[in-house]
Order: sequence, then structure tokens, then C-alpha cells
Amino acid sequence: MDDATAPSATQATFEFPAEPAAPAPENIRMPQSAKARSKPTQGKKKAAKASGPASAETMAAQQREISVAEFFARNRHLLGFDNKRKALLTSVKEAVDNALDACEEAGVLPEIHLEIRQLSEDRFRMICRDNGPGIVKQQIPNIFGKLLYGSKFHRLKMSRGQQGIGISAAGMYGLLTTGKPVSIVSKTGAKKPAHHYKLAIDTKKNKPDIIEDREVEVPWERGTEIEIEMVAGFNRGRQSVFEYIDQTAIANPHAAFTFKGPTGELMEYPRATEELPRETREIKPHPHGIELGVLMKMLKETRATQVGAFLQQDFSRVSSSVAGQICQKAGITARTWVNTVDPQTAEKLYQALQDTRLRAPSTDCLAPIGAEAILSGLLKGIKAEFYTASTRPPTVYRGNPFQIEVGVAFGGDLGGSSSSDDDDNGSVGKKAKDEPAAARVIRFANRVPLLYQQSACSTYKSVIETKWNNYGLSQARGAIPQAPVVILIHMASVWVPFTSESKEAIADYDEIRKEIKLAIAECGRRLGIYLRRKKRRAHFSQRRDVFHKYIDEVVEACRAMATFNKDEFRRSLVSLAEQATAHADIEFDEHGNMIQPKEQAERTLEHTVIVDREGEPPAGQLGLFATESADTNGGRKKKRAKAAKGKTKKAKSARKR
Repeated sequence: MDDATAPSATQATFEFPAEPAAPAPENIRMPQSAKARSKPTQGKKKAAKASGPASAETMAAQQREISVAEFFARNRHLLGFDNKRKALLTSVKEAVDNALDACEEAGVLPEIHLEIRQLSEDRFRMICRDNGPGIVKQQIPNIFGKLLYGSKFHRLKMSRGQQGIGISAAGMYGLLTTGKPVSIVSKTGAKKPAHHYKLAIDTKKNKPDIIEDREVEVPWERGTEIEIEMVAGFNRGRQSVFEYIDQTAIANPHAAFTFKGPTGELMEYPRATEELPRETREIKPHPHGIELGVLMKMLKETRATQVGAFLQQDFSRVSSSVAGQICQKAGITARTWVNTVDPQTAEKLYQALQDTRLRAPSTDCLAPIGAEAILSGLLKGIKAEFYTASTRPPTVYRGNPFQIEVGVAFGGDLGGSSSSDDDDNGSVGKKAKDEPAAARVIRFANRVPLLYQQSACSTYKSVIETKWNNYGLSQARGAIPQAPVVILIHMASVWVPFTSESKEAIADYDEIRKEIKLAIAECGRRLGIYLRRKKRRAHFSQRRDVFHKYIDEVVEACRAMATFNKDEFRRSLVSLAEQATAHADIEFDEHGNMIQPKEQAERTLEHTVIVDREGEPPAGQLGLFATESADTNGGRKKKRAKAAKGKTKKAKSARKR
């Protein structure tokens, strides 16, 4: 084999290894041909050395830092960008949530303008503008071009955004799929200029790359407009932008939305109230909600010099006397210097904090929707016959205050009143053609709709575990009720425990599930009372129909046996039928005493609305119970019930005489 035909070192790498040749003596010179033949063998040795076990030095040379932007660019499914349809919805959600938060913090009634433009088959442009306070020029690049940058992560205060990762991730997704930068226009006042930025994200450094920065003229006084072009998919129905806007309008009745779809249709959602949600206040962490490592970190970062002052200043619900008790249990004094606390002492201090009984955290950091606002939203967005809502008192999980709210809508256009039949047990849940009407669960966290991962959410599991058969709805084991009902569940908290960064499901904490089930049970009891009253009215109505059906025949038969005035006798029988069926509107307590409908409503059916037969809620009855008879019959049934009660008393007194 000559030099021309000899394989190269690279080629030799892929050959089977040859037998090792004996080393040549140093005093013998090899011929040129032998040297040429030895070159492939030397290449094989070098290749074998490179492909052998790695050393610590070679492994160290391969190590490098990974930025958070680079990580999420490769794992964008963790943020909700795992398919085209979901990517568009996630981008809209992040933009609208940020706009609502900004407006509420500035004390402005939100006006959100959203537009989706279709540029090609799978390319869309999302434009979202609000009337909030705007963003100062220096902060625009960091907010929209840097992941994990924001003001809400360290605040114990209710807000929609928490991680500072959503809107910048949406811009990063648009950049990765289309190569187009994010466009932002922000104006902070009527007499101030509007700044226009075009930004890209440097994923290796997690830093914004400013492509364009200039001042522009805009027709609006203040606010922020963001524009993202992305590869996405647009659909209608469930888990779509339409459903997100509908549910956001229900949970935020103080906001006005204008949505323009890809086909040019314009949808407007006017605000239902002129009152902003209650202003929330930031609170300090609660001692029962921290871990040992967090306590040691706080000891290093505190500005206090003594342990007693540290406990009072850096924690909530710790007074001077309570701080003294904690220090005494830890074997130190309130005047112990913070910089002298070693890890062993810090562990004793942590244990003393957990063993000390403390008041629950302050709840002025929460702004729940409220039962009245939930009813307003349900009445506006869902056509039903029965509405009720309940707001639970605030409670705590891991030291974080939270509050659960539940709303229930039943029947009406959902398919309950006219097309459903009662079974032998009084359970409602099957349509006239034996088609099951499955319940619909609407989930919210800090007024934000959760449209994905329903089965993994604590709210959905709580609905399944509730025994809806006790409230008159049919339900199979391990399933949601088969009934025309919509169940709205909202969790308000300073820190919602989402199961992933995409914020689509609430973690299954025991404290959270317990509160959800209690709120559902409260609304379920009211629904059960309504269904039992409805069934009782139907039963007495059937009896009344039977009376009326045979009255004429009874009159004629009696007239054949005796002489009397037939008209007067007929009126007497009709009056008797009305008296016999007047008990449809009368309730009885556990002792058998009669309770008037209004009194019963005030006792058990607060924050409940029942619409009349025309499909309209009773005027002035929002938040109170109004029986169907009071709306459709002008209170005649109540009068008949009182008359029946009076005649019953007269009959008893006559029998005694």
C-alpha cells in the first residue's frame, strides 16, 4: 500500500482496530514505506484515546452556565407553548392579565382592547392595548425582554402575575417561531411622549436586545400596547380565546373588553359595575409559612440588629410579647445580636416559631370577587333559572392567606327546567331524550380563568368528591354530576400554588380542598332546597289539575241528586282545590311549625337569584331569594297560603267548639 492508497486518520477511526505491532528498537531506522504504513495506526491510537473514558479535566471543559431564557426556549412547553392553539391563548392571557393588574394598581377602571390578525394559514399577530398608567422608558426593555423580571414575585399581595415570566416568554416564542421582534408602545401621561420599542431576547444571556427605540404619536392619552407576531392556531369553542374573554369578563365585572377576531367580528363586553376591587395591601411573611432555610436567609438579609426586632419587623402577627416568648423557647433573649445567631441557634429559633401559637395572617392582602359580583357575572354570561354564590371566610395554607368563592347556575338554557325530568329520587340530570347533561366547571385563580389541565386541579377534584346526590342531582361514582349546572370556583391568594409554570392547575393542598368542598356544599344546599320546592310545586300543580279536570263532572253528578246553584257550587270546589294545593309555597321547620316563604328565604337562601318564567331576574332582588310565584303570579300564592293558614285555624277552633 502506498501513500496514495493509505487510509487517512479519520477513516481509520471507523475501522476495526488492528493487532498492536511490536515497538521498533530506537537504534534501528525504519524505512520510509514502514513510516507511511505506521501513520494510520497512530491515527487509530489518537482516535481511540479521544473516544475513551473522559477525565475530570475534559468534563470540566464541557461545563457552562445556562441562562433561564435558554432553558425555557428549549422547554417552552413548561410555559404553555406546547402547541399552536395553546400558544395563542397563553400569549393573550399573559397580555390581558398584565393589563388588568396595571390598571387596578393605578386605580383605573380597565379598558382592554384585544385584536387577533391572521397573516397566513398559521401565522397571527396579537395586539393588546390597555388604559393603564403605562411603563417608564427605562423599564420597557427589562419587562418585555428579560425572563424572571418583575415586581410581584417577592410581594405577599394578591395579583394575577407572580413570576415575571409570562409576557416576556410570549415575546420569546414569537421571536423563535417567526423571527419577528416584539413591538411595544407605552405612554405614561397625556403631555408625555409615547416610546416605541422593538425588542428581541438574547437567550444565552437572558437580556433584551433593543432593535428600535424612538418616540411616536398615538391617539390615546396613556397606556401600553404590545404586538407579537407568532406561529399559532385559532379556534372557537372550549379552550379558545373566546372562552377566555368570556370567563375573564365574568370574574372581572369592573373591566370593559373589546375583542376583534381574525375574521373581523367585533365583540364588546361592557363593565357591569363601576367599582374597582378592594385595594390590597402587602403583608409580611407569616412564621408558620416559612422553612428553616428561608429563616436563615432572612437572618442574613435583615436590617434589624437584634433578634426581637427582627421577629417584629420581618414577620406578620409577631408582637413584642410574642417575640419574647419565642426567644425564651429558643434559649436566647430578644436583645441577642442577629449576627451571633449560628445555625444551631437558628434551628432552635425556627422550632420555637412553629411551636408558638400565632394569629392568622392579615387578610387585607386579598380582594375576592364577592358573592354579589359573582351573581352579576353569572347573570350576564349564563342564561339559567337558578343562581347562587358563596364566599368563604379567609383561611391559611403554609402561612399564606387564601379565600375560596363558589357560584352555581342551574337550568334555563343549560337544559334543566323544561327538558329535564325528575326521577324517582327527585334527582335532576337527564334530558328528555335521555341525553346526559354533564356539569361544567369554571375555574379561576386570582380572577384569571384556568382552561387547561382540569383533571389535575384541586378544584375539579373537589367537585368530583362532593356528593351531589344529596342536593338533588344525579352523579355516578368518581364523576362530575350529570345535570344542567355550571359551577364557578375562584381562589384568591397572595401565592397560588400552581402545579407548573404555565399556571393551569392548582396544587392539591388539604386546606385548599377542604375550603372548596365547604363552599360547594353551601351552594349545593341552596340548590337542593330550590329543587325540592320546585318538585313540591309540580306535585301540587298536578293535584290541582286533577281537581279542575273533574269539577264539572262532580257538579253535574251532584246536581242530578240535589237542587242547588251550580255556579256557586263550582266556585266552592275551585276554592277548595286552591286551598288544598296552597301548601306548595309553605315550608316547615324541624319541629313541624309553618314558615313563611320570605322568612325561609332569608334564613337559607341568601345570595341567590331565581329568574321568572320570562327569563329575567326579579327587579331589586339581586342577592336575595325570590320565589317563582312572587314574580309570575303577583304574590297570589303567598296570599292563598296565608288564607289557607287562617282557614285552618278557624276549622280547628270550630272543631273545639
